[in-house]
Amino acid sequence: ISGLIGGESSATSTWTVTTDNTAGYTLSIKATTSPALHNGTSFFADYTPATSNPDFDFAISNTDSEFGYSPTGADIVTRFKDNGTTCNTGSGSTINACWDKFTTSNVSIASSNSANSPSGTATSVVYKAKVGSSKIQDAGLYSASIVVTAVTL
Repeated sequence: ISGLIGGESSATSTWTVTTDNTAGYTLSIKATTSPALHNGTSFFADYTPATSNPDFDFAISNTDSEFGYSPTGADIVTRFKDNGTTCNTGSGSTINACWDKFTTSNVSIASSNSANSPSGTATSVVYKAKVGSSKIQDAGLYSASIVVTAVTL
């Protein structure tokens, strides 16, 4: 990402949770630091949604640099479902939509109330780092430690 003219980069991780527990499972995500994406004293701020719900589009001001995530999959929780334009409503799981900020506390991203053995259910998370066109971002290798935890119910 250019630290002088802005831009963005994204990556995806996928986890498949398999359980024979008839009560199901919950999959949660958190960052180990705040802000999550950093390089020494330089960092990308954690993404800031416009409301308490995730943003359908990843939008930042031209003077900011931010890092956030968007989960997709058959078992994502209502918070990340959408109706094609708005998050936390509808039943859709639009790829690259419903962006949220990382926190150092577990946030549920997927859940099921039934067993899914033996095939399991995949949940993907897209990570995005974006630099606004008027933001000068320090050059360097930035990293984030993200913890994903699956527990049976």
